[in-house]
Amino acid sequence: MPTNDIPQAPRSAYAERDRAHVLHPTTDLAAHRQSGPLIIERGEGIHVFDENGRRYIEGMAGLWCTSLGFSRPELMQAALAQMQALPFYHSFGNMGTKPTIDLAERLIRMAPFKASKVFFANSGSEANDTQAKLIRYYNNAIGKPHKKKIISRQRAYHGVTWLTAGLTGLPAFRNGFDVDHPDILHTDCPHFYKYGLTGETEAEYVDRLAANLDALIQRENPDRIAAFIAEPVMGGAGVLPPPAGYFEKIQQVLKRYDIRFIADEVICGFGRTGRMFGCETYAIQPDSMTLAKQISSGYLPISAVLIGEDMYDVLVSESGKKGVFGHGYTYGGHPVSAAVALRTIELYEELDILAHVQKVAVRFQQRLHGLKDHPLVGETRGVGLIGGVEMVADKAAKRAFAPAAGVGKTAWANSLKHGLINRASGDAIVLAPPLVISESEIDDLFDCLERALDDTESHVTKEGLRS
Repeated sequence: MPTNDIPQAPRSAYAERDRAHVLHPTTDLAAHRQSGPLIIERGEGIHVFDENGRRYIEGMAGLWCTSLGFSRPELMQAALAQMQALPFYHSFGNMGTKPTIDLAERLIRMAPFKASKVFFANSGSEANDTQAKLIRYYNNAIGKPHKKKIISRQRAYHGVTWLTAGLTGLPAFRNGFDVDHPDILHTDCPHFYKYGLTGETEAEYVDRLAANLDALIQRENPDRIAAFIAEPVMGGAGVLPPPAGYFEKIQQVLKRYDIRFIADEVICGFGRTGRMFGCETYAIQPDSMTLAKQISSGYLPISAVLIGEDMYDVLVSESGKKGVFGHGYTYGGHPVSAAVALRTIELYEELDILAHVQKVAVRFQQRLHGLKDHPLVGETRGVGLIGGVEMVADKAAKRAFAPAAGVGKTAWANSLKHGLINRASGDAIVLAPPLVISESEIDDLFDCLERALDDTESHVTKEGLRS
């Protein structure tokens, strides 16, 4: 059985109140009802502290987002100043606020494609939902009402709204929710280690995936395919950087059939891969882009959709015919969130965060790939300050553990015991620490992870989970 113990003192009053009143997202609800929560009380730098004062390395930057670490005074000051000036206003109708305008202008200057306009929302899910709505509105307006289908990928993560859960290709986010949509298709997950055929080279694998995409498009009719959506690095799937040449071949297929490319930069954007955007790391030329998470270092909710002038012109023309462009969120472009996001981007420049990531990523990737020799580890993979460790029952055969063994959950729990917070995606351990992490802190992180893997290996051997 998996080990799911959370290291904490006897349940506090807050833990009991949590179990009584809070419905937790992305959680094994039955296990949570038994174990209760780990209550995090404060954060400092790359660390967080639970209610008992125990310190943890936040190896996931919260949820891939707290890039500048915790308790950054500059961001708190930016929020306070905007709160004092204008704590809320909206962007509906003809209304605007200065921080929202400043932020939109900054994002357009930074964008790795010819962006023209920015639409603000509150989460990556909302932003990707918006992407899907915009592409339908756009094609209706240009006289292509049948060009509506969107191709995602197996094991992709693009959100959890009813629509974006359909784009997501991870079973945990689909099971029981009836999120299959006739206009959403899924093509291959680009993970050569797991899905490459015996004797197949990585280049041949990429050619096969591009051919499969082409065949899917032709089977469904190119005139009905509106867009392809992809993360530069698939995060929720366990950190899957693309095989060499993958996006080059995929983009050739898309251009052949006039299919738009939506880049989901929610995890990769703002320095995670060592470049400002994952699109730059992998030579992706998108038609539109989704941003969230590190845009505000996770301090306040905000997301953005960036579109080009070609789409914007069509939206304006169609709105002229229909009247109101009937889409938006109450808190989209919230002035306080925008002010914090703007200050976050300024700090990226002031701290030269890209140079820092490129420097410390060398140590991060060295320590990550140094785990390959561990008896549990089948594959290590990563880029910049993001990495995944795939645990397997048989290294030579690449044989996975039985899902019921819960090896990933056990490794996660063992990491907590050693003072490290990470995430388990199946039997892959995922790491994405704050971008401000130092080389010595990277060593601390991997020292904790190695001890957790050793404990997990002992558990696997004791329980006979390889048989």
